[in-house]
Amino acid sequence: MSGAFSFGKTTACLSAALCFVLAITSAEANPKRWAKEWPNTDFSRASIDFSDVKSGGPGKDGIPAIDSPRFVPAAMIQKETDWLGPDEPVISVTVNGEARAYPVSTLMWHEIVNDEFNGLPLTITYCPLCNSGIVFQRTVGDRVLDFGVSGKLRHSDMVMYDRQTESWWQQFLGQAVVGEMLGAELETYPARTESFSRFLARHPAGDVLVPRDPGSRNYGGNPYRKYDSARKPFLYDGRYDGPVPPLSRVVAIGDQAWALDMVRELGRVEAGDIIISWEAGQNSPLDTGLVRKGRDIGNVVIQRKNQDGTLTDVAHDIPFAFAFKAFRPNGVIHADSAEAN
Repeated sequence: MSGAFSFGKTTACLSAALCFVLAITSAEANPKRWAKEWPNTDFSRASIDFSDVKSGGPGKDGIPAIDSPRFVPAAMIQKETDWLGPDEPVISVTVNGEARAYPVSTLMWHEIVNDEFNGLPLTITYCPLCNSGIVFQRTVGDRVLDFGVSGKLRHSDMVMYDRQTESWWQQFLGQAVVGEMLGAELETYPARTESFSRFLARHPAGDVLVPRDPGSRNYGGNPYRKYDSARKPFLYDGRYDGPVPPLSRVVAIGDQAWALDMVRELGRVEAGDIIISWEAGQNSPLDTGLVRKGRDIGNVVIQRKNQDGTLTDVAHDIPFAFAFKAFRPNGVIHADSAEAN
């Protein structure tokens, strides 16, 4: 959902927007109405309660996924333009030694990038309301899927859809929850959310996603000002019983999560063969009106220690705590630094 909302004490604009969205949701939260917009979706096949689905404001493809991504060399950006700050977050992916960075300041306005990387079809996703950034392999069996933004939310998380069957998919889980593909699950691909400068240092020959029409949106701007310091999530009315505030970030691997504040305090957490490390130098994309001015939330690296002593990156997410508990109700958030290692 887009719009210049502030989640601090200035609530008049937000309240009006929220009432409008909730009114839309109340009117539309049933498959008979959705079928007009989604004639190819099989609503008889569903694993979710339709009353949990809300409108995010924009309709189907109102937030346009990027289908033909354009890249430029990362080194050129640093030398010739300042549109991407050194501490701005990017979701970085490496396939067979080739590296690409997808700036969160661009994903903020598109939420999905359908890419093919060294022959591997991937979809790069980011849901601002959950701070959930996950890379999926977009192949199910022998079928390659292309994803778009449905305009719907469930537990404040983006509902994606595939263009081949118009089935609905929960971004947080990578699972088909409505339609022909019901029950299918996308395989996650290891990625890092790191500062642009760290990506450039690791991959000086890497490429960076750039908007095809830089003037079409407020790239670099954050339409969710102060969201990650708000007391309550937006468009979420579920329960939350975690040990940290609902809009605190957690490092999530499956049904286990570690509070980012704790990881920052310790600098390093080991959980079995998993090593989680933290270093300063990454802007929050959901703080100030400009992503490059966001407060420092640091960089997190999650790796698995192999039997031969080498380390490999682990697929993970760094969502807000409320989203983790909404989709992993039996999951555990570790927040006590005395028990972390």
